[in-house]
Amino acid sequence: MLYIKNMPTSFFKVILCLLLITIPKQVWSQSAGITITDVKFQSQGITLSGSVFMPKQAFAAVVVVHGSDPVKREAEFAKRLATQGIAVFTYDKRGVGESGGVYVGPSVGTNNISTENLNLLAEDASSAVAVLGAKLKGKKLPIGLVGFSQAGWIIPIAATKNPMVRFMVLFSCPTITTLEQLRFQFYTDGNDKFWDTHTEQDAREHTKNDPDEYKFAATDPKASLNALVIPGLWLFGEKDIQIPVKLCIEQLNALKAKGKPFDYTLFPDLGHNTTAENTPQPFDIAVAWIKQMVLAKK
Repeated sequence: MLYIKNMPTSFFKVILCLLLITIPKQVWSQSAGITITDVKFQSQGITLSGSVFMPKQAFAAVVVVHGSDPVKREAEFAKRLATQGIAVFTYDKRGVGESGGVYVGPSVGTNNISTENLNLLAEDASSAVAVLGAKLKGKKLPIGLVGFSQAGWIIPIAATKNPMVRFMVLFSCPTITTLEQLRFQFYTDGNDKFWDTHTEQDAREHTKNDPDEYKFAATDPKASLNALVIPGLWLFGEKDIQIPVKLCIEQLNALKAKGKPFDYTLFPDLGHNTTAENTPQPFDIAVAWIKQMVLAKK
């Protein structure tokens, strides 16, 4: 079962059409041809490496923004998007794979969500948007940012830095502050059965009031979100134990009440991983939303 909230009726109809009606496969299939071009680019004094996936008939373009892990370019995810008619630029995270710089993250025992690091990663994403814009060679395609988890803090910052960003899609991304997210994550402690034994009220109490294990200034994505006027879509799994989803949805509703063009979709049976190929609904909803957004602009 799928919950779709705060979406216009027209968008809901488009989703039904896209999910229930057979789309001509020859238009967005591998047989239509996807050109993959390796690219190196500069960001904040270092060289990053990535790949552009360009379908023959693209209706939009995106840059993929990483989560917190030491992730190379998201080639398989990029192929999934490209076969749906979306041009994609995905790159190795700084300090990972063929990209220069230093990876800062939990796997090397450092704090990867300091304001300094998040701003640096946002600069990388903004630089990647400029590169993708140049690679489009005059094609009038809207460029967006698509990301996972930690990208919930990075994407809003990057979007405020770069006016080329026209939309954003955020899979399992927080709207709460970095410190609040850590409090929640430490409380759930990786327990997949957490929600079987805890209430929403209990989780919120700890998220708001637990003592902080890290002493650094919090980054609040709502500061950037309040400054943005571009559309955004968040995709959440209700069983997430990395971010408190219902609190994030409450904050999105508050932003929507201010007139922000933000939508969200809640998947009751999913956890933090909302991009797995064996659960394609979030991906399909994201593609449908991007397509509807592009059509609405014409």
